Amino acid sequence: MEFMEERIRRDGKVAPGEILKVDTFLNHQIDVSLIRQIAKALKEHFGDREITKVVTIEASGIAIASITAEEFGVPMVFAKKSKSRNLNSDTYKSRVYSYTHDRYYDIVVNENALNDNDKVLLVDDFLANGQAMHGLLDICRQAGADVAGIGICIEKSFQPGGKALREEGYDVLSMAKIKSLENGTVEFE
Repeated sequence: MEFMEERIRRDGKVAPGEILKVDTFLNHQIDVSLIRQIAKALKEHFGDREITKVVTIEASGIAIASITAEEFGVPMVFAKKSKSRNLNSDTYKSRVYSYTHDRYYDIVVNENALNDNDKVLLVDDFLANGQAMHGLLDICRQAGADVAGIGICIEKSFQPGGKALREEGYDVLSMAKIKSLENGTVEFE
């Protein structure tokens, strides 16, 4: 998707450790019109799948998932990174590793938020090693929900997450696929 590549070229910054900083438009300060373009692209690609819920993980995926859910006319569900008092005792839980934060944590979703009648679209800002997506897939399996597709804003295709998900049979749509972040520059597929 050319619009995302253009925005990364203009405002993205490469940091040491193959980190792409997009905090001025995607995951700290949010460009809502860009998120709307992403939501429309996801609707165009997955619109025939009878999506009943858009699911993401807190925190950076929430803005993307909210506007995408609005585009589809369905609820948005986000997996919390820690169990809080306002969650029921009946939850689906999965353990994931965060590359960005370099730690493991549990993600949880109330059992009443997902069920075996749901066809979900999973969305997130980044896909690298696929840990967050595999955690969300595990939660969907626990709920009996059908995963109709995966929408990603930025995929680091030099890391194994996207390839593994596609090999598992998932339809993954990435707005931008980054082949390399070497020498402080972004190279797209």
